[in-house]
Amino acid sequence: MNRTNETLQKSGSLADKQKALKEHLKSLGSAAVAFSGGVDSTFLLKTAFQVLGDQVIAVTARSCSFPQRELKEAAAFCQREGIRHFICDSEELDIEGFSQNPRNRCYLCKTELFTKIRSIAEKEGIRYICEGSNLDDNGDYRPGLIAVQEQGIESPLRKAGFTKDDIRQASKEMGLPTWNKQSFACLSSRFVYGETITKEKLSMVDKAEQLLLDLGFHQVRVRIHGDLARIEILPEEFEKIIEPETRQRVNDYLERQGFSFVSLDLAGYRTGSMNLTLRED
Repeated sequence: MNRTNETLQKSGSLADKQKALKEHLKSLGSAAVAFSGGVDSTFLLKTAFQVLGDQVIAVTARSCSFPQRELKEAAAFCQREGIRHFICDSEELDIEGFSQNPRNRCYLCKTELFTKIRSIAEKEGIRYICEGSNLDDNGDYRPGLIAVQEQGIESPLRKAGFTKDDIRQASKEMGLPTWNKQSFACLSSRFVYGETITKEKLSMVDKAEQLLLDLGFHQVRVRIHGDLARIEILPEEFEKIIEPETRQRVNDYLERQGFSFVSLDLAGYRTGSMNLTLRED
């Protein structure tokens, strides 16, 4: 999509985008939605179910880079909505080269994931596979989108011109519990490119982020650089984390998980911060 068309799509009304989304989904006839339980995929799945009914299935990948809390929330949503839900094991660390965390890590992961979703879809008589990326994903380094294109995966939200803000607004109007949920990406995205990804380190990151969420921080990332943890939170919550009791609790807990050093990123939370290292080459 060229930038002119993208700008036009972004400036369209939310009602027009919702109409375009539903028309596109209706044209598919049946769909398997790659469902993480996050803001984007929940909105896409709910809308697809409204349009296509039992011709929609949700497929969620289970792996050590996907926290149990997210898997449980995804399963609970599908059960509550009456949507057929399939959970497939997709252990990224078993993919050749993945654990070395190359620049195309997301491509390797998405390629395997969509292959497994396609297998489930074919068995269930489902024709199309859909994923939940939006227009805001176009501006960052996203090798996973190459796999989307190569495998002919549908991206209905991007096609209809949805931005992240659009999805949150529409989700709120629909009464979806995820409308204000924190953004999430797989735990492997917390590693600097080239640093080996292990189950142990993934667990360290998962537990560290869970503590911050339990303490009430709204948007968190714990980036791992060797034995150093770099915490990203919203700047407006800096004062909270440097309160003596909270600061000590966070530092002590992360040290017990295996980090030798614990730091706060003064730039605050932002998506794709590990991609900054790619621009230094």
